[in-house]
Amino acid sequence: MSIAIIVLAAIAVVLVIRVAYHQLHLTALRGWLRRPQLETLPRGRGVWEEALAELHRFLKRRDAEQESLDQSLARFRAAVRALPDGVVILDREHRIEWANPTAAHHFGIDARRDLGQPVVNLIRQPDFVTFLGAGDFSQPLALRTRDTTLSVRVIEFGEEQKLLNSRNVTAEERIDTMRRDFVANVSHELKTPVTVLSGFVETLSDESFPMSPAQRGRYLAMMAEQAKRMQRLVEDLLTLSALESSAAPAEERPIELLPFVERLADEARALSGGRHRVESEVEDGRLLGSAAELHSALSNLVSNAVRYTPDGGSVRLAWRVVDGSGVFSVSDSGIGIEARHIPRLTERFYRVDSGRSRETGGTGLGLAIVKHALTRHQAALDVVSEPGRGSTFSAVFPPGRVLPPGEKKQAA
Repeated sequence: MSIAIIVLAAIAVVLVIRVAYHQLHLTALRGWLRRPQLETLPRGRGVWEEALAELHRFLKRRDAEQESLDQSLARFRAAVRALPDGVVILDREHRIEWANPTAAHHFGIDARRDLGQPVVNLIRQPDFVTFLGAGDFSQPLALRTRDTTLSVRVIEFGEEQKLLNSRNVTAEERIDTMRRDFVANVSHELKTPVTVLSGFVETLSDESFPMSPAQRGRYLAMMAEQAKRMQRLVEDLLTLSALESSAAPAEERPIELLPFVERLADEARALSGGRHRVESEVEDGRLLGSAAELHSALSNLVSNAVRYTPDGGSVRLAWRVVDGSGVFSVSDSGIGIEARHIPRLTERFYRVDSGRSRETGGTGLGLAIVKHALTRHQAALDVVSEPGRGSTFSAVFPPGRVLPPGEKKQAA
């Protein structure tokens, strides 16, 4: 009987120890679960050691996956922040959940302060409110302000979420407008000479139409004049296209300025035909650039000065070095230009006086050619003019292109 009691007592002690063993590990695990962290996971013995080791491996895999997801999300957010397009994420009620800096700039919203705000409270243009409320997002919406045009798209995704995408298309819209204006202007410039030529050809082809030799000669002279006008326009268009086709001249060499400017002065005298006083003043030196391009550009300045200066007036060509920069200037005593026209002089087909420009043989592209040729040489055009007191057009070249006599310098 005493042996049985001893055995039962031993079994009871073992059970108590095992219960205490498990209770101790359960208590530690329960305490860890209140603030579960991989670093503080308790260690176990026996079966608990294996179970807790497996839990440790699971937590390491979870943390590694979570870190990878966090890194992917951070890279995605950084990429979206860097986008040139604006991105705003909206919930089902059109409240802002997230916005990148570009969208904040486009719409004037604060990416932190305005989270949770209805987007229509911040973007209040009636067109946008109507667009968002209509629910038809198959076509983008053009939002125009005084200085900017935004192309806005709405893309539905997820569980009734929407992505609001905005793109600044101001430059593209301006280019499209310029292209349309350019085509319209070229068509307009060609329409008159083509009409005149067609009319005279039809007249000259009609054998029944009575015409004296003098009249026929006058008609042919007018046809030749209109043909030359179209030829000048085509040549200027080809020149402008060639200048716009690349950012820099194909070949640059030192240009001897004394003969270069004297050649332009001789051309001015030939165009004037003795009706003006043409003078030149040149400091000896050289200029690094394309002689053909610069001659094409600067001869436009010279011919404009002659054409817009009344008979008996003066035209003066000069080259000088000012604070290291080279300045080629053409001054005249002509009709002058009002200040409001000066900023637009280099636009294609822009004319201060359309009728007078056509009478003098201008195509409306001369100063556009000047601007592009000078830009390719890192130079700028400066205009000083006053109505009735003449004008001075100056091409200002950077010091790096100005060479003293006899010194050679390689093009960059």
